[in-house]
Amino acid sequence: MKRSIELSGKSLSTLTNYARCLATLTLHFNCSPLDLDAEQVLDYLHYLQSKKKTPSSSYFKHTLYGLRFVYKLYGKEPLLHSLPSLKKVHKLPVVLSVPEIKRLIETPKLLKHRMLIALMYGCGLRRSELLNIKIPDVDLDRKMLHIKEGKGRKDRYVPLGDNLSYALKKYIGILRPYIWLFNGNGPDGTVQHFSANGVRWIINEARKKSGIKKQISSHILRHTYATHLLKMGTDIMTLKDLLGHTDIKTTMLYLHICNLDKHKAFSPMDRI
Repeated sequence: MKRSIELSGKSLSTLTNYARCLATLTLHFNCSPLDLDAEQVLDYLHYLQSKKKTPSSSYFKHTLYGLRFVYKLYGKEPLLHSLPSLKKVHKLPVVLSVPEIKRLIETPKLLKHRMLIALMYGCGLRRSELLNIKIPDVDLDRKMLHIKEGKGRKDRYVPLGDNLSYALKKYIGILRPYIWLFNGNGPDGTVQHFSANGVRWIINEARKKSGIKKQISSHILRHTYATHLLKMGTDIMTLKDLLGHTDIKTTMLYLHICNLDKHKAFSPMDRI
């Protein structure tokens, strides 16, 4: 299964999520997903949604997609067709203002934490992309960041600009990171890249201490980067490439947000 996922172009993160969710399902029934019938699978999916401590929507999604992948791989067509479709929920993303971003970046006491938030926002990075940055990926002479094997295993370059380049030079000079730009410690004391949970904690602590009431995640920083660039005059096709999107429709969402902002100042109540 691992080989098939890798050959399909899916990331290690996808492999891990599928395996984790399907392992839980296997423990629940004490048998392989391939040995279940359609009713058992649907009962389990309903059970996930109806638990008091409901799992995240992403957990449910990974379970469903993992089952879909396995059934397709092993030619279990009846089971594949019995799986429900996921309704797409079209939510507009939360976007931070420039003053809020400034407060968020300046709040952490540690240089490493400030640099991490600044780079996520300043380059519009996905969390997995941030964690996989190695020292040679940072080109301070050209002021460019090389994102290797982003979503869909696509490489791209993202400009750093003057401020981020200066901050990164200072960060690397002081902290001397080894291998990865943001190092973490493995259980045996070896160097490994920073953890996803560590990134979540840093962003959440900065949000609480800065007094920002909006819920903030790594993806909110990416949404904010895209929206701010459009407001600065970046064209939509350039933004698509900077974000590493495959489909322009995904990028068009940010145009909608910017158009909404144009109407913020107007209300019929202002005329009463």
